[in-house]
Amino acid sequence: MDIELMNWTAVITGTIAAFGLGMVWFSPLMFGKVWALGSHNIQAPEKPPVLAMVVQFLGTAVLALVVGITETDQAIMTAIGAIVAVALFVAGMDLFSQKSGKATLVDAGYVLAAGALMILAQGLF
Repeated sequence: MDIELMNWTAVITGTIAAFGLGMVWFSPLMFGKVWALGSHNIQAPEKPPVLAMVVQFLGTAVLALVVGITETDQAIMTAIGAIVAVALFVAGMDLFSQKSGKATLVDAGYVLAAGALMILAQGLF
């Protein structure tokens, strides 16, 4: 991997786009209600969960970085494999914690959609 060849614009854009997608994805406008019901009826917190958002942003940035590295090495299928693996890990954890099938699909689907945005950013920038 040659870090100088990394498309940092695409990595940053992919990170921001995927994180923004999460804000919409889990909102009541999209899948938030179904997700909350299937996640043991989670209620919206009184204050924003800052630590959770920071951890989510860091995870999103690291996944976008992995996509950027694989694009630099012309191994985008490795990124696709990593994205699918993360989605399966999330689905497994959800099912173990007894979330509903719908909530599990919302969580794993977000990982797949976020990964697709990251790959798209690599193609556009």
